Amino acid sequence: TAETGLRCTAPSTGGSIALQLAVDRPELVRRLVLAAAACRLSPRGRAVMAEVARLTAAGDTGAATATIVAAGTPPRLRLLTRPAGWVMGRLTRSDPRDMLVTIAAEDQLDVEPRLDRVIAPTLVLGGTADDFYTRDLFERTAAGVPDGRAVVWDGMSHVGVAGGKVPAAVGLGYLLAD
Repeated sequence: TAETGLRCTAPSTGGSIALQLAVDRPELVRRLVLAAAACRLSPRGRAVMAEVARLTAAGDTGAATATIVAAGTPPRLRLLTRPAGWVMGRLTRSDPRDMLVTIAAEDQLDVEPRLDRVIAPTLVLGGTADDFYTRDLFERTAAGVPDGRAVVWDGMSHVGVAGGKVPAAVGLGYLLAD
């Protein structure tokens, strides 16, 4: 019921999972904040993730991580973040099949036609410099939810929204409001 439902904030892929839960089991979600997540990936986001999947399947975890890290950061920082991502990917010892399953699932996700099933007040947070989603997708996600709102920051990247202090404070304030 709404009295015992979850209040959740979820960035990026976690947001996709939380949104799917809110669509499939609306009675379980009491309030929802999606940070750097929307009803589906943009065409650019799908292309980036297809490249990450290709590199991961080929065993090049350094290049795969560099690709995803660079796409998540502001364009002016990508020359710095790409090498850092490559190092992080080379140090990672996780099973690459997990990443491939996650990418395949998110590639197929498109809950826009069913957003009206979400009964929880929902806040969608995004940035215009996000390579995975667009302003339009953030706004359409919020508009499709009966009690949805969107805040989109000009020039903010995927990582800036998913891990930034201001978006976190906005999301937390929304979750705590009643």
